[in-house]
Amino acid sequence: MTHRKSLLALSITGSLLLGSGTAAAETIRIGIGHQSMVTNTVSGGIILEKLNLLDKHLPKTGRYEKARYRVEFRDYDSGPPITNQMLAGKLEFGVMGDYPLIVNGAKFQETGRQQSRFIAVTGYNLKGTGNGIVVPVASSAQSLEDLAGKSLSTPVGSAAWGMTLKVLRDAGLSDKVTLVNQSPPVGAANIAANKIDAHADFCPWSEIMEFRGTGRKIFDGSEANIPTFHGIVVRDAFAEKYPEVVEGVLKATLEAQQWIQEDPVRAATQVAQWTGVDKEVLYLYFSNGGISTMEASIKPEWVEALKYHHSVLQSEMQIPDLDFNAWIDDSYLKRAYAATGLDYEAMVTQVVSPTPRNPALKPAEIWFEDEGIVRYDSTAEMLAAVDEAKGAGKAINSTYVYDNLSGLKLFGKTAFLVRDPGGEVLAFMRKADSEQYIAQHGGTSLSANAPLAMLP
Repeated sequence: MTHRKSLLALSITGSLLLGSGTAAAETIRIGIGHQSMVTNTVSGGIILEKLNLLDKHLPKTGRYEKARYRVEFRDYDSGPPITNQMLAGKLEFGVMGDYPLIVNGAKFQETGRQQSRFIAVTGYNLKGTGNGIVVPVASSAQSLEDLAGKSLSTPVGSAAWGMTLKVLRDAGLSDKVTLVNQSPPVGAANIAANKIDAHADFCPWSEIMEFRGTGRKIFDGSEANIPTFHGIVVRDAFAEKYPEVVEGVLKATLEAQQWIQEDPVRAATQVAQWTGVDKEVLYLYFSNGGISTMEASIKPEWVEALKYHHSVLQSEMQIPDLDFNAWIDDSYLKRAYAATGLDYEAMVTQVVSPTPRNPALKPAEIWFEDEGIVRYDSTAEMLAAVDEAKGAGKAINSTYVYDNLSGLKLFGKTAFLVRDPGGEVLAFMRKADSEQYIAQHGGTSLSANAPLAMLP
């Protein structure tokens, strides 16, 4: 696996003691393996790099007064090669998804001479949205069951792969669907070219395909009902030698998360320029009520999910045992929270979960090219605004609604919309859910055979 590498030389020269007896500055290398195309990892990677946040937060007093830092950011398509580089001593930190995190910890412990530590979360979705299974737009498949006898590609070892194993097993389809190992870019390209029946991937690839009109989601990770998240691991030897540096990296991560929360449109626009991921997709993740919550605390829910994921990996890939008590270490993060005036214990108990018809959120949004985000009191009002904008020749980047059943944020153009007997317009993530609503309550579909094509 190739990587894209950038070097920030905060200072770049030697160490050791000089013959004169004067101590020269120690050079401390900080190698961070990250995934700029993965939405939940950006607060631990690309944002740190582009905003130069490490320079602000790395220690510069006491034993570090004369320290010189050589910071290397290495950008990968997935987590496994980051673990390989960490094991080889070529990276100190790794930012990756829940399944690769577990493999990282288990492989380090298996060596008997090295350890890694899971020290923070970079982004999460409690219900598992972010993982998804997509088919070509022209495919006849509408559900997981329709994949029987077909081929499904996925990055093996990833969070999406783990989700896929679980849901195929739960549906009795494990021996009826052929799994193929494909990286996210290859899988997305094959979906667009209609060269694979289906592709399962992690955030934000399903939404990239939806937004670009090259793929159609038939299964959302929320249907598996297992949290998905990404986080940071560090080589234990480095953390023990330079604990204040680890805290500095985490303080920079906390600032990156706050930067996203303060202005999601700015964050989406900037990260899009840095990564090539569509800004409209990034806003779907970053915005208030969006798919991802950027908060770093290691919650009990994540620990339980990791233990479940480990059991899946042991049964499917025979990975080694993992001592979770030795591997999970939030001590550095607690100090980083305290240094920034945040209450770590309070954050551990706060878990953001999508809520149907959340009164704190407007039910629909339009991102106008010129005006930015405009929120509406109803989806029907938003649809009227779309008509008016088209009549006036006003450009629209995207529209957003919320699933009536789960509260998950969706692109307006991928939702299945229903006008109920009272005239209210409701959005559904799944076609079957919209049809069931009509059967039970009446109403009419605004998108008879496909998501509403009129919406941006």
